[in-house]
Amino acid sequence: MAMDTGETFKAALAGFDPGRPVAVLCHNDADGLSAGALFKRALGRAGHDAVVRVVGRGESAWSEEIRAEFAGREVSGFVVGDLGTRAEAVLPGLPTVVVDHHVPRRAAESFGDVTVLSGYAEDPVPTTSLMAYRCASALAPSDDLLWLCAVGLVGDLGDKAPFPELAAAKKLYTATAIRDAVSLINAPRRTATGDYGPALDLLLAADSPKDLLSGRHPGLDALHAAREEVKAATEAAKKIAPRMFGDFALIEMDSGCQIHPLIAQTWRMRLKDKVVLAANHGYRVGWVHFAARTALPRNLIALLREVAPPGADDNYGGGHEQASGGALRLDDWAVFLRNIGAA
Repeated sequence: MAMDTGETFKAALAGFDPGRPVAVLCHNDADGLSAGALFKRALGRAGHDAVVRVVGRGESAWSEEIRAEFAGREVSGFVVGDLGTRAEAVLPGLPTVVVDHHVPRRAAESFGDVTVLSGYAEDPVPTTSLMAYRCASALAPSDDLLWLCAVGLVGDLGDKAPFPELAAAKKLYTATAIRDAVSLINAPRRTATGDYGPALDLLLAADSPKDLLSGRHPGLDALHAAREEVKAATEAAKKIAPRMFGDFALIEMDSGCQIHPLIAQTWRMRLKDKVVLAANHGYRVGWVHFAARTALPRNLIALLREVAPPGADDNYGGGHEQASGGALRLDDWAVFLRNIGAA
């Protein structure tokens, strides 16, 4: 499957105009940023200029805003990483390659100028950064980029993820250095400003986790400050007691930081018989962002579909079967609470 992923990516890239840059769109977490850095570096080695656009808070690769942003730019096509499995071109008439490992929301078969590389059917399911590493390796020698793959793997799955690439990376770079790099890379997107720029810059400049942590490249101080901001917000939110409603445990907070997934994960291990919902009323004006986690053998995507309010859209109920969540406008959040018996 690894060879299929890389060779399919290489074949799709042949349809891009080599005289124009490739637009790489990626998520703002450690997996997405590592994938974005991998694609940019690998495309450069294969003779393609590339620009990376991180898709962050409240954005979608297929939104009208993103389409308008790129409509006036000279790009050859799009590589979309870690932003959902969706068989749709970003801009009609330009090739799009979607690389993702989340549960597909809808039909996700390649067609026309759209190539879909989904890891969801693999066992174990790879991260997007691992898939990006496979793609990179098909374009040019990429052994020196293995550490980027490891940062994404540990960011999403932890340092015990059962992949030979991670085992090899830990021998080369040490698990401690990889974990420390992940902690810093993940921090900026969780801050109130959500400024992921320094994290991406470091992933593009460094040549190993230890080099990233060395202070040799600009941006490390910003990452340390971001981590302290998120740590303080998380510690405050940990003091909020959950409220129980049948199968659900609800923790509500008001923070500009993206800490709701961290709080949900913390309570998941303490409330193993509940579906934990951590809801943040302060993350984005006019919206409630929430994370859903459970230690139970339940499909959270299916469960959230059952209790979805009428106004739920693509911001709601994506991700993974035991790690989902989303964002709802205030009126829809009120309906959602009624649907789960919390109001």
